[in-house]
Amino acid sequence: MSKVGWPTGRRADRLVWFCGAALAVVVVGVVIFRPASHTPASAPAPTPHPSSVRESPVRSASSTAVTWPVAGPVADLSVALPGMPPVPDPANIYADAGADMLSPAVRGAPYRIYVPESGGSTVTVINPATLRVIRTYRSGLNPQHVVPGYDLRTLYVTNDLSNSLTPINPRTGRPAGPNIAVDDPYNMYFTPDGRYAIVVAEARQNLDFRDPHTFALRHRIHVNCAGVDHIDFAATGAYLIATCEFSGRMVRVDLHTLKVAGYLNLPGSAPQDIKLDPAGRIFYVADKNHGGVWLVNAATFRLAGFIPTGPDAHGLYPSRDARLLYVTNRGNGSITVISFATSKIVTTWRIPGGGSPDMGNLSPDGTVFWVSGRYNNVVYAISTATGHLLAKIPVGPQPHGLCVWPQPGRYSLGHTGVTR
Repeated sequence: MSKVGWPTGRRADRLVWFCGAALAVVVVGVVIFRPASHTPASAPAPTPHPSSVRESPVRSASSTAVTWPVAGPVADLSVALPGMPPVPDPANIYADAGADMLSPAVRGAPYRIYVPESGGSTVTVINPATLRVIRTYRSGLNPQHVVPGYDLRTLYVTNDLSNSLTPINPRTGRPAGPNIAVDDPYNMYFTPDGRYAIVVAEARQNLDFRDPHTFALRHRIHVNCAGVDHIDFAATGAYLIATCEFSGRMVRVDLHTLKVAGYLNLPGSAPQDIKLDPAGRIFYVADKNHGGVWLVNAATFRLAGFIPTGPDAHGLYPSRDARLLYVTNRGNGSITVISFATSKIVTTWRIPGGGSPDMGNLSPDGTVFWVSGRYNNVVYAISTATGHLLAKIPVGPQPHGLCVWPQPGRYSLGHTGVTR
């Protein structure tokens, strides 16, 4: 799909920098579907793989043989991806990304906030100690996300309309070389074994599997899923699930075979960010249309519930202790806090005067939630202890997928700093 063929909502959001006129978006109210009444329009469920009849994963860090059962058309989706670092605690896939658990690979990198301004062509760098902008430099047209590389040593700005990546050296906080030519990089992830970078070519409806260092194209998967945006990975690393905003569906891809393993429809939805729960059993999926979060069973790839949070639910971030999930509600300036243990809302934080919290991440110690104010041209710093606004820092037009660096963890799965 050519860029001029994008759906209207995304064109207005992305092309405002150079077309000079914002297009109005008419949001049609839709009735939130109860998960129990949904019949996903994917292919009929095949006979489950024998592993799918097992109980939930053993919840013991001392277990040596752990499986996350999967029912699906591909028999090996419950088999771990070779080369992926082992999961030390099956009850918490984020156990190695706890507060201040920094890898030797990030030592020496100063604590900074990198803010891509998607309404222009620049990245702004904030010093969190002073709450001030310390520099701004050009990247490329329509920068969407700042993405940590798998090995944690380089950050990459995805310049969507410039079809390029800008490498950043996090030790200097500055560009590390010339831009790298890459087709339509709206977002970017890395396979759990580190073998591929996955460039999410949203306008093309492609998932481009590239060399994680040279970014040469190795494999391309075209998905029947308009608006493919965000990704998360199974606890075993055997498959990914990507959300597709414009088609109201999700796609599952087998990472052993690099083949599409099925689709799940969410009628009337516009799915956004996606995160796996610490136990590896439930994917949480933000839905801007329904204003909440869907729960999707990781084993069956079927709906398991819905939690209303707020209008334009968008970004999802686990707390450092993996007990809570922070949900940004871009439509009313709030962040909903959900308990992973109960799948219930614990509290809701509201930005004074409203706002448009979009994408971000936690400070290395987990005490501050940094998030872009997409339509207010600011970055918010919010206390995770109280939910109070600590700072509101002006930046360039339409700040989007900001990166907080360094992050705890052994390796990066991409996006704005999803680490395990």
